[in-house]
Amino acid sequence: MSTHDAVESAEPAEPAESTVTAPSAPSAPSAPSAPSAPSADSAESVRNAMSPIVTPATDNRPDSTAGLLLPVADDDGAPFWEYAAQGELRIQACSGCDELRFPPRPCCPHCQSFAAHWQRMSGRGRIWSYVLPHPPLLPAYAALPGYNAIVVELADAPHIRLVGNLVADADAPLNSVDPARLRIGAPVKAAFHTAPGGVTVPRWLLERP
Repeated sequence: MSTHDAVESAEPAEPAESTVTAPSAPSAPSAPSAPSAPSADSAESVRNAMSPIVTPATDNRPDSTAGLLLPVADDDGAPFWEYAAQGELRIQACSGCDELRFPPRPCCPHCQSFAAHWQRMSGRGRIWSYVLPHPPLLPAYAALPGYNAIVVELADAPHIRLVGNLVADADAPLNSVDPARLRIGAPVKAAFHTAPGGVTVPRWLLERP
C-alpha cells in the first residue's frame, strides 16, 4: 500500500472528551447583624470621659459662687490650685529648657523632659478675648445676668492664656462689672477668690478701673 493510500484510509481519531467543571455560584453575603445597644454603664462612661472636670459648689450659704462650677484638681494641675490658695499665680515650667507651659502636663512638648517646677508670674496681663453668655444658662448662672468670661494673655508669657472672669473685686459677683467696660487689650491683674468647698480660683480686675 502506498503512502498516499495509507493517508487516505487513516480515520481521524475522535477528540478526547474533556470534563469542564462549572464554577460554583458565589454564596450570598450574610446580612449584617444589628449593633447591640450600648449598656447604661458604657453610655455613662462615655459621658464622663467627654465631660469637663468640674463640680458644682454645694454650699448653701449665701454666696455669689454658690452652685457655680468649680475646678477639680488632677495630679498635674494640683500645684496650680495650691499656689492660688496662697495668693500666687504660678505656671508650670520645664526644668530642662525653662519653657513655660499651660495647661500643666507631665512632659515638656519642646525638649521631652519630665522634670518641672512652678514659676511665679506677676499676675498681670491683658484681655485677649471675652464673651457674654446668653440664655439658656445653668440655674446658678441664670441668676447672674450680664456676667462675663474672659481669656487673659499673661504679660510674663504672652503665649499662655488663662480663662477666668472680670470682676469688681476678688469676692464680688461674676456680674459685678458692666459689660460695656470690657474691651480687647484692657490691662488686668489677678485676684484670688476662695469659693464654697475651699478651692481658690484666680479672677481678674481691671488694672485701671
